[in-house]
Amino acid sequence: MMAIARETDGQLPPILPPIAAVRTDWRRHVAPVAAFGWLLAGWRDFVRQPWLSLVYGSAVFVGSLVVVYSIFNFGYDYILFPALSGFLVIAPLAATGLYEKSRCLAVGKPVTLGSMLFVRISSGGQIVFVGLLLCLLMVLWNRAAILLYALFFGLLPFTGLDTILPVLIGTPYGWGLLIVGSLIGGVFAAFSFAISVFAIPRLLDERTDALTAMGQSMALVWNNLPVMLTWAAIIVFLFGLCVLTGLLGLIIVFPVLGHATWHAYSTMRGPHIEAPDGEAARSST
Repeated sequence: MMAIARETDGQLPPILPPIAAVRTDWRRHVAPVAAFGWLLAGWRDFVRQPWLSLVYGSAVFVGSLVVVYSIFNFGYDYILFPALSGFLVIAPLAATGLYEKSRCLAVGKPVTLGSMLFVRISSGGQIVFVGLLLCLLMVLWNRAAILLYALFFGLLPFTGLDTILPVLIGTPYGWGLLIVGSLIGGVFAAFSFAISVFAIPRLLDERTDALTAMGQSMALVWNNLPVMLTWAAIIVFLFGLCVLTGLLGLIIVFPVLGHATWHAYSTMRGPHIEAPDGEAARSST
């Protein structure tokens, strides 16, 4: 033992063989116009066996109506607008069956309604963790919206949807609430979008853990902002059209966006790993 100590001079022996350092490049150099290509690819998946996507979209529409009815029935109409924006937070999780359809179509596997409703997740229960986090974010956003209303209008009862719009656009306090609420809501939406847009498809497609999938999703979004901002703007615009139709547009728009998101994931997934000698290799981790 004394001889070993003298030979190593109190230092741990080196690890053999040494572990080569790698650098991950999350940039995909995808032009913003590619987002419209994803939307077109989503439409092509929609029209292949369209009844499957229509049934899925109809289920989302009916579920949304039930939530809206419950909000009014139990007197929580003051959270309607935060709830509508919160829908975008959990939408990636609700679209899992649509990702499955697009995945099967891409590899030529048969698609059934059962396989879309009861998806076999490659990462198992890891997707539950992401789902719980997204639901928590939606709850936090709703609570934040209520606090913002109280900060601007005091502890006054909600005036009702028939009178709140003139108050919001016709008073300084209303404009203040709209501006501040939009900024804070945008932070919630941006964070939720970044951690989930590619995390849910990756957990479906590959065996990985939730934190890794969310971290990779955020890295891809952050390093490819032009195309991802374009994609986010398309989602918000189409969802706005759905709201104007009394959510009826969800029957078609939600499936198309779900299929398109899978194609976005197929384009952006990776990452690319560059070895120390400069030679690039592609990894699916």
